[in-house]
Amino acid sequence: MSAFAWGEDVLDFIIGPSLKPDFFERYFEQKALIVHRDEPDRYSDLLSITKIDDLLSGRDLHGDNLDMARADPPLNRDDFILESGFADRGAVGKLYQEGATLILPQLHQHESGLKTFCRALEAELSVHVQTNIYLTPPNNQGFRTHYDDHDVFVLQIEGEKLWRLYDQTVDKPYRGEGFNSQRDIPGELVEEFVLKAGEMAYVPRGLMHDARTQGTGDSLHITVGLIVKTWADLMLEAVSEVALSHKEFRETLPVGFARADYDRGAAKAHFAKLISKISDHASLDNALDIYIDNFIRSRPAYSEGAITKRAARYDAKAKFKLRPFIPWRLAGDGDQLVMITAGGELTFPAALEPGLDKILDGGVFDRSVFNTDDETAQKAIDQLFGFGIVEIAG
Repeated sequence: MSAFAWGEDVLDFIIGPSLKPDFFERYFEQKALIVHRDEPDRYSDLLSITKIDDLLSGRDLHGDNLDMARADPPLNRDDFILESGFADRGAVGKLYQEGATLILPQLHQHESGLKTFCRALEAELSVHVQTNIYLTPPNNQGFRTHYDDHDVFVLQIEGEKLWRLYDQTVDKPYRGEGFNSQRDIPGELVEEFVLKAGEMAYVPRGLMHDARTQGTGDSLHITVGLIVKTWADLMLEAVSEVALSHKEFRETLPVGFARADYDRGAAKAHFAKLISKISDHASLDNALDIYIDNFIRSRPAYSEGAITKRAARYDAKAKFKLRPFIPWRLAGDGDQLVMITAGGELTFPAALEPGLDKILDGGVFDRSVFNTDDETAQKAIDQLFGFGIVEIAG
């Protein structure tokens, strides 16, 4: 039985009873999915209003970790952030009473439950996952109609929120292609629904929307953001790889190319040759391997237990297991093995490959799995434990 609130399948926990194949075929990056359920406690293990209250009263939150918003009248950060850069608790409480939405960006970086939840979803989707928390008092609205530049899952934790969706104005906007109220005008209202506790909405990037608290209670929801890489990103990497081995791409642009009388004829012919070389030499495998390695390295090392369990790893009888949701890729490099993992890379003698394979297949093990001398085995355990790839079993 899984020890996690989402059981064995984190995506099913989010979108169920909708099925994953149907979601990716009909909804992902295309249109909204709204899931209504009579399960008010479905997401309650992730967060609660009580936890938010404890967080605000027990920590001095820096302005990087707290924000506030109100559709009308709008707020300035000076209204609730002190000159020191930390949040003014009194002002936060007062503004919330006056209808402002409290926002806790990137809370998963500080709360272990949300952090593990994001890790699990990253392992499923191979995208960077982040959370923003929104707590809104009754009958109020944090933001006017807008769109986001990344896809989101909206998990309603407590209370109710009325959502309205409009004609999509931007199809799959780039990351950073932000909403502009002067340029982006909402289309016709196409859907209106209320999310209650335990329910979920998937909103693809570029879809115009707004939301307002419904009913007499406070509304708490988690926005789970998916920060994706696009085919354009991958193509740029592939072109860069070609440029490393073909000097023509590294030559200077023609002298005088910015002059009004510059003749582009020769440049067009050369450009066509470069396009042909890209077609002939660009490698999906090379570019994708680079993206895989970069994605894995960019995940933070999972250090839970590095201090409290430090001494246990020296026990010759200590039992270990692979930590859940750990990203890794194992590759040979001559007489060494290189493991790309969260936070960087580790090297091992090639002779340890059978033991590493057993570890990565799952199950409980001790240092005898490496079938080598104690010093070499202990060094391997130290690396795996230090980077959070394995943890103490039991």
